[in-house]
Amino acid sequence: MGKRLTVCLLCAALALPGAASALSNAPLEDSAPEKYDCAAALLVEPSSGQIVFAVNANEKRPVASVTKIMTILLACEAVERGDIDLSDRVQVSANAAGMGGSQVLLDAGETQTVSELLKSVIVGSANDSAVALAEYIAGSAPLFVDRMNRRAAELGMEDTAFVNCTGLPADGQHTTARDVAAMAVELSKHDLYYDYSTIWLEDFTHESGRVTTLTNTNKLIRQYDGCDGLKTGSTSEAGYCMAASAKRGGMRLVAVVLGATSGKERFRTASQMLDYGFASYRLYPVAEKGATVRGRMPVTGSQKDSVALALDGDVTLLVKKGGESAVSLAADLPQSLSAPVTAGEAVGWVNVLKDGETVAQIRVVSAEDAPLRGLSDGLGVVFRAWCFQ
Repeated sequence: MGKRLTVCLLCAALALPGAASALSNAPLEDSAPEKYDCAAALLVEPSSGQIVFAVNANEKRPVASVTKIMTILLACEAVERGDIDLSDRVQVSANAAGMGGSQVLLDAGETQTVSELLKSVIVGSANDSAVALAEYIAGSAPLFVDRMNRRAAELGMEDTAFVNCTGLPADGQHTTARDVAAMAVELSKHDLYYDYSTIWLEDFTHESGRVTTLTNTNKLIRQYDGCDGLKTGSTSEAGYCMAASAKRGGMRLVAVVLGATSGKERFRTASQMLDYGFASYRLYPVAEKGATVRGRMPVTGSQKDSVALALDGDVTLLVKKGGESAVSLAADLPQSLSAPVTAGEAVGWVNVLKDGETVAQIRVVSAEDAPLRGLSDGLGVVFRAWCFQ
């Protein structure tokens, strides 16, 4: 393409990008802002995937019912793909009805809708409903667990192994704060989840007419401004765990707390982490897909002598408040293009710099066509040049 040069960018009508597909490799801060009374912790901003800080993020641990984040994620994805419908009626097996721990007390043989079962898992952490959904979606609980592990691999959850869909104690079942954050970030993309996650108290009516009252296990739904999910869990082995999601001023944060010493400490720690994130950071929209690069790119061999260029992606960064000046953009582009050029064709990259280091790249594309010059066009150029010498 010829010699490269760096040019300035003019970005118009910036907007926040879509959710990121993975977590950042390194936290923005080297250490937590204070000492927390838990075994592991992590604070992440989901749309960018940027981790603010982490403590023992890769330590493998049981996480009790926080495991159900993956169960809920797979159920939401199955509904959104059309594999199952919220109105589908599920017959509860004896295996599902016999689950211990937190339950909605399903009767073997009764039928419930997917919607009611999903609600009872999200709100009440119902193990029996989780197994009933797993069996309905995959045919059996073990086959569903296989799906959980495959989905974990797809999300880059390298230190996770699922043995069941409930989080009940099982040999070989473990995950990490980083991996919990990865599946929590993925679940945060699904609006269906939030249709249920803020329910505080609701009756669950069984087919027999018996009623079980669901109470949200996540007390931060009522205690923390902006909290709208995700999941709690506790066993003697795992300690008190949670992933908490909160949204303020258009920015969402997810705090992961594993192995806290008490339920109260778990909620207190998650609240402190979220408070720090909202007070200290903001989402900075760096670039929007379709924003134009300043000037036009010369084209040789076409009747059109230049084309406009545009960004082919969005970038937003989580930055310390007041630290926006550390972010800059520079594009690596050729001095000219050779025809033919088609709209959408990649021509170079934009480097997103933070403190002088590249933290992201955006592809630059031609915003219009520049076809090859035809024979008649070429003769016309020669004729005009000869006539007006």
